[in-house]
Amino acid sequence: MFNKVLIANRGEIAVRVMRACRDMGIRAVAVFSEADRDALHVRYAHEAFCIGPAEPSASYLNIDAIVAAALRSHAEAIHPGYGFLSENAAFAARCEREGIVFIGPPASAIAAMGDKVQARRLMKQAGVPLVPGSEGLVASAKELAEMARGLGYPVLLKAVAGGGGRGMRVVRSAAEADSAFAQATSEAGTSFGDASVYMEKFIERGRHIEVQVLSDPHRGSIHLGERECSIQRRHQKLIEESPSPIVDEGLRQQLGATAVKAADVVGYRGAGTVEFLMDAGPAASARGSAGAFYFMEMNTRLQVEHPVTEMVTGIDLVKAQLRIAAGEDTGLKQDDIMLRGSAIECRIYAEDPDRGFLPAPGRIERLRVPGGPGIRDDGGVYEGYLLPIYYDPLISKLVAWGETRQEAITRMLRALDEYVVEGVPSTISFHQRALRDERFRRGDLHTGFIQDMDGHLALTPAESRKLEDLALIAAAIAVQGSRPGQAPPPASVNPWKMTGRRRGHERLSR
Repeated sequence: MFNKVLIANRGEIAVRVMRACRDMGIRAVAVFSEADRDALHVRYAHEAFCIGPAEPSASYLNIDAIVAAALRSHAEAIHPGYGFLSENAAFAARCEREGIVFIGPPASAIAAMGDKVQARRLMKQAGVPLVPGSEGLVASAKELAEMARGLGYPVLLKAVAGGGGRGMRVVRSAAEADSAFAQATSEAGTSFGDASVYMEKFIERGRHIEVQVLSDPHRGSIHLGERECSIQRRHQKLIEESPSPIVDEGLRQQLGATAVKAADVVGYRGAGTVEFLMDAGPAASARGSAGAFYFMEMNTRLQVEHPVTEMVTGIDLVKAQLRIAAGEDTGLKQDDIMLRGSAIECRIYAEDPDRGFLPAPGRIERLRVPGGPGIRDDGGVYEGYLLPIYYDPLISKLVAWGETRQEAITRMLRALDEYVVEGVPSTISFHQRALRDERFRRGDLHTGFIQDMDGHLALTPAESRKLEDLALIAAAIAVQGSRPGQAPPPASVNPWKMTGRRRGHERLSR
């Protein structure tokens, strides 16, 4: 096993990986941007290195700086978390050249699944069902309109190198083709450095179901059941659960076998997720079961929502990743995987749900995290922490487990009632309304669930983006005025030896 691992990420996922490292007797190394000098993951690590300015392109996406920190700290391996460089094939290949173990799949698997068009071709050859769509790239708005006429509206434009809902636009008519193509390609180019897009048929009221896979060279690939991820805003998930209320054991085995086939096609290793779109139309709902399912993509990394799978299987996915990367045998076989009970995750964001989920970074003036039986909170902040404007405003991931789905819902509502966040808006009130919604309790879910909640999205997407810009400008002005003349942090710090007012926050993170 490794002696020292560098975590090339920030926030709650960096803390989550560090906790697994500490459990296994591994020293954890943090990297941080200048905006994250006071972040919880920096305080929790054994060592920490500044890797650049606040902007992700100059810090958390800076391969040279991260590799240099790993070499300087003598870390044997790098865990990328999720987002940032976690699905960057060039980063995985660079680690290999430098003699550093990349805790994830081979660069070849990342590249194969990272190009969504190539991934569709590979899955088609393997007999995996696909959402109908373009055979290759969509080169222009005119070509988009021509293809959509043949396929039938609505269609969905998607970034080839996409993820996190960026570079995606629903197109409902030929009149929207020009603006949708311009917006999708622009956002894709800005977010991923690749403006290429392709097209799929947009399935109205579809369910987003994903399957967790684990590929151990000693044991082969297995699946750990499915997660229901249909409740989303801006194509990003807000509530996830396992198992899905609509998937029975027969369908679970079909989904799992298909996911394992997809992983094996690209020679996968480690933890990954295969995402499917499932028919949730009136006929399927009337049957109380799911309809056809289609491959969407494979995320070649740990997912944000991995805790719900851990809660129902009892398997620590981060520890499994570390063992596989170190060449150890996990000892897990498909027959060993049993799902017990039900788990639900609510992502607690510093966003205003009554203003179109407008991001609202700022200082957390008061924080009280819930606990008790069946409750888990994976957090990356503390009371008094200033949420930077440069990154995703995730406060924590709140997870509730119960013997039944109803018990998990009841426990989650109790935990949400106990959760206190002051100083910034949060999505707690949204989660309370969603979990009390009769359709949620029935398991009648689909990707348009939030839009259907009465009065919940009062803003149009254009209005939401305009207010988001204004909020970010105001937050930037506030941040600039909050720390005048503060010197930048040293290149390396030992957070456990910090003195003064920070000590109370350190005790909180232990």
